[in-house]
Amino acid sequence: MQVVKKNRIAAIVFFVTTFFVFSAAFSQNLFRVALDAGHGDHDFGANYGGRIEKNINLALVLKVGKILEQNPKIEVIYTRTTDVFIDLIERANIANRADATIFVSIHCNANKNTAASGTETYVMGMSKVASNLEAAKKENSVITLEKDYKQKYEGFDPNSPETMIGMTLMQEEYLDNSIALASKIEDRFADLGREIRQGGVKQAPFMVLHKAYMPRVLVETGFISNTVEGNYLNSEEGQNDIARAIADAIVSYKREYFGADATDNYNERPSQTTPAAAVNENVAPVVEKPVVKEEAPAIVFKVQLMTSKKKLELQSSNFKGLEGITVVADGKYFKYMFGAAATFEEAQKLLAEAKSKGYDSAYLIALKNGQLITVQEAIK
Repeated sequence: MQVVKKNRIAAIVFFVTTFFVFSAAFSQNLFRVALDAGHGDHDFGANYGGRIEKNINLALVLKVGKILEQNPKIEVIYTRTTDVFIDLIERANIANRADATIFVSIHCNANKNTAASGTETYVMGMSKVASNLEAAKKENSVITLEKDYKQKYEGFDPNSPETMIGMTLMQEEYLDNSIALASKIEDRFADLGREIRQGGVKQAPFMVLHKAYMPRVLVETGFISNTVEGNYLNSEEGQNDIARAIADAIVSYKREYFGADATDNYNERPSQTTPAAAVNENVAPVVEKPVVKEEAPAIVFKVQLMTSKKKLELQSSNFKGLEGITVVADGKYFKYMFGAAATFEEAQKLLAEAKSKGYDSAYLIALKNGQLITVQEAIK
């Protein structure tokens, strides 16, 4: 009997140990997405014509989460799933405690000018652009609704986002990845035909991003102060479109930085599967001649500077002195790129040069025989 009892105990210990080892291994393979619905409860956010930001934000987050949760390799963490008020610093802490892979805070924009429209996605950064600082000031003002906010955010003035400069920042460690994620979100919005405001990806000192220690973005999905855009944001159809765009961008980021998975519920962007259509009116058309051409590198890295509705002349004066600019037409938008490098090391130098000229949101792309591929694939 004693031998049987020992065998049972050993079997139980083996089962429990195996379960926890398996669970730990599975947990390490999870891609964790922290979704933050801006505002909540007595903090309504923007409110125009019955369109209430806190409600739209929550509806969008729940829809994005529902899409992502269909993938067993993605775990979704919510800062709120009901109409409650969560401190800004606690929103970031929820993501930190969950060891989230990325943090996505979803908001709606508003402006006294009711004609203002379009999307923009922010990454953490010390922008000197007045409009970016104004956006940060608006979102950071939420802390004044928190109890003991002066003690909690000692040294920070929500009416002067520049005071964050003196605080400890970890933005550089995650900046490139944050820009990559933000760019994917804005690209997906462009696919929907949404208006992209001034390049789409911007930097600003948002407190909710400041304390999240991972790649993080704040998405302004559009202006509820604009009647047409606001009604779209407040509609089931609009929310489904936007949620799918954000979810697809997140899965695209996962695939690029953490590897593709057969369970990915993902809609491939047309521009990722078809050759890029170059538009460069400054270059005369090349007449094909029966000569032996020198083999060009199969892989080319470029720096994407910005996406715009404007078609600019490809001269250095329009691009802060940068030369070797090319442009690709993607629907009604133009994607402006700088340089061409055969190696990742050369590409990093080009990226550093672009950023030194003020293109803080620039990022690397890679092409193989004219087709867009991930940077990770190109490196391999």
